[in-house]
Amino acid sequence: MSDLRDAVRAHLEFYGELGIDGVSRDPAWTRRAAAGGAGGAASAGPASAPDDLPAALRDDAPGPGPADPTPVAALIAIREDLGDCIRCKLHGQGRKQIVYGVGNPSADLMFVGEAPGADEDIQGEPFVGRAGQLLTKIIEAMGYTRKDVYIANVLKCRPPGNRNPEPDEVASCQPFLLRQIDVVQPKVMVALGTFAAQALLNTKDPIGRLRGRAWPCRGRQLVPTFHPAFLLRSPDRKRDTWDDMKLVMKILRGEHES
Repeated sequence: MSDLRDAVRAHLEFYGELGIDGVSRDPAWTRRAAAGGAGGAASAGPASAPDDLPAALRDDAPGPGPADPTPVAALIAIREDLGDCIRCKLHGQGRKQIVYGVGNPSADLMFVGEAPGADEDIQGEPFVGRAGQLLTKIIEAMGYTRKDVYIANVLKCRPPGNRNPEPDEVASCQPFLLRQIDVVQPKVMVALGTFAAQALLNTKDPIGRLRGRAWPCRGRQLVPTFHPAFLLRSPDRKRDTWDDMKLVMKILRGEHES
């Protein structure tokens, strides 16, 4: 029981950092989460017990329904085309494996980062390190689980020392990301950090200038925001990120005009 209380306390402290004042007992919250929708955080007062938690934080939170075999097969085909990629210099600079993508192949919401880090290179899955754990909390605060969304990176290989992606590397990998986007067909994409936003929007503008609004991208809406790794270094920007996620949820609910 003490472990459960500690977990609840940690979640509520994280919500406080985002600027969320409370969570809702409204049954509509649970219905939205069960339907795969994005539940906004209501101001029903501070939560003090597990029963007050959003559906995404409950042990009995529903998982995604059966995946459409068509996007599953298409994503597998893209991965096979990628192969043991040697299209850019990263294959010879210490990468252990290709980190492709993970999640619901028919997701309404897709997160795009810049490149795998050390933990991702070891495990073969995007966003599993400290930054990934923070991203998971943000996803859950939105009323989702990682299995409900799709997560990928612009680069599929780790740059040495986690350095910034270089233009030739982006040029080699970006076509595979765009194919992933076209297969998943999310309603909204979230670009995590400068390099993901610049690659998807074909711009050199910094993330501080791009975030805070939705941009058209490949026939859908793209919301740029700060990378979780940046938030670990600058926790005071978590509220800005949560504002961006509230915009994402409004778009998913059809409450935002493009």
